Amino acid sequence: MVASPLFGLWSNHRPRREPLAVSISILIGASCLYAYVHVPTSHNKYYMLVARALVGFGSGNVAVVRSYVAGATSLSERTSAMANISAFQALGFILGPAFQACFTMLGEKGVAIESIYLQINMYTAPALMGALLGIINIILIFAIFREHKVDDLGKQITSINDGTQDFNEEEHFEEPVDQVAVVSSNILFFVILFVFAIFETIATPLTMDMYAWTRTQAVFYNGVILAAVGVESVIVFLAVKIISERTGERTLLLGGLVTVFAGFFVLLPWGNQFPKIQWEDIQNKTIHNSTYWNFRMNGSSNNTVEPTGCPATQDWCFYTPVIYLAQYITSDILIGLGYPVCSVMSYTLYSKVIGPKPQGVYMGWLTASGSAARTLGPVFVSQIYTHFGPRWTFGLICAIVALAVSHLIAVYKRLIPFSVRYGRL
Repeated sequence: MVASPLFGLWSNHRPRREPLAVSISILIGASCLYAYVHVPTSHNKYYMLVARALVGFGSGNVAVVRSYVAGATSLSERTSAMANISAFQALGFILGPAFQACFTMLGEKGVAIESIYLQINMYTAPALMGALLGIINIILIFAIFREHKVDDLGKQITSINDGTQDFNEEEHFEEPVDQVAVVSSNILFFVILFVFAIFETIATPLTMDMYAWTRTQAVFYNGVILAAVGVESVIVFLAVKIISERTGERTLLLGGLVTVFAGFFVLLPWGNQFPKIQWEDIQNKTIHNSTYWNFRMNGSSNNTVEPTGCPATQDWCFYTPVIYLAQYITSDILIGLGYPVCSVMSYTLYSKVIGPKPQGVYMGWLTASGSAARTLGPVFVSQIYTHFGPRWTFGLICAIVALAVSHLIAVYKRLIPFSVRYGRL
């Protein structure tokens, strides 16, 4: 959230390979720090926190990537190019956990390289792989990447030097960018990322409460479901390239938001079947205490069964109907369909609204709004869901999405390309 506008500003005035190389170098350093967190004899958790914060800072280069794609494509190419970027991002989200699952075969001990104090195990291998991919990325940036800028019709409009002389992408356009459309796009993108962050966060506790799944079952089943949603998203990203040519981005964005609304509306509880109640949190404190001390004294525990169900400490468990598994799966399918459409269409429209103006900072603010949404979403859902249950949680989300739909309809006519607004195209 902090880094995106900074890298975007940098990319407006210097060759983009500079912020890209620096940001990826930060990611490499953060990954290596993560792999060596076990080495210091104290304060390891603070080193871990620094490593994760640096990963977040380095990830701000997404704004640079999107601003480059916006400037290097014509209006007719823009949607397809943005969809390709999103498809590869979704593919990364699918393959990342798959590689991490493969690395579990290394175990917790793994292989130690004493000479450099490195321990390659199931925890450090993913970070080391990320560092290796970062090094490959930097090599590709300097070996292959070239600056390229075209106008909305696809004509080359500037000759960009890769750093041998002063670089400045500022163009002189008297017409201002429609700031109402810019702010509206940021609001819509915030809502889209906000509800998806909630969707990701709520999956495990919801299924544990509703279906009495154990932690292991919830992680495994939801992992499979999210992987399937990821595959669905890749297919949707490829499909929108074709569909948008016939319907336009605004119509697709509206349809995507309505689909997301339907996905959360389906989750509203109904019926007369209630979840299994987990009484252990209230009834068995004494048993838990004795089990704990038995484990401390004897190294074993008699209580090997994990308590499952909706915790009795959550009052809503007693009067809220269960969300049927069919409801949950249907919701996953609808959200997996609507979210990728909304995601691509929102920043494609955003880039067209800004037009030929330098887009680094603008894209930085869009990425920052998405990061803020992913930060606030889990906080919101954890508080509302724990205290008021799924009915209030999904009801409020439906209200938020409905307001976003109303807002989109209100500014619908303003979300048009810069060149169209001022008669350039």
